[in-house]
Amino acid sequence: MAQPITMIKKEIPTKEELESEKLANLQAQLAEKDEALKKLMDLVGELNESGMLDSANAMLQAKEKIAEIALHQVNREPVTNFINNFMSASMAFTDFQPEQTKKLISGLAAGIDEGTEFVQTNKKIGVFDLMKALNDPDINRAVGFGIHFLKGMGKSLKES
Repeated sequence: MAQPITMIKKEIPTKEELESEKLANLQAQLAEKDEALKKLMDLVGELNESGMLDSANAMLQAKEKIAEIALHQVNREPVTNFINNFMSASMAFTDFQPEQTKKLISGLAAGIDEGTEFVQTNKKIGVFDLMKALNDPDINRAVGFGIHFLKGMGKSLKES
């Protein structure tokens, strides 16, 4: 009968064996990804030639100072006003129906085209031309929209 195992030998690799294994793994990965490695090296070379690599390195070394400057700039009143105005406008746009906004913007574009054509003709508009223009259904619709737009805005301003 065989003798019982009383001692288990655990093989612990030496430091040299670990380094050798790591190098072999790295070598296998480099061989596997050689195309990507070539592209990376080309990219780094281009960055170095253009001086951007030095700039990026300098920025990394001065990251705390750059962050301090950026924070100071963001805290300036014009920037905070812009952010607040942008947020208010964004909230206002959530109240609009997308179909209405699309229709209004396309109408604005068409109006700019018509206005540009008229400006190029150098014609004058008299009082009677204005009266006749109000009979045009398209103009009447736009003037009515403008009047009611101003009325709604005025009501809102009064409530504020």
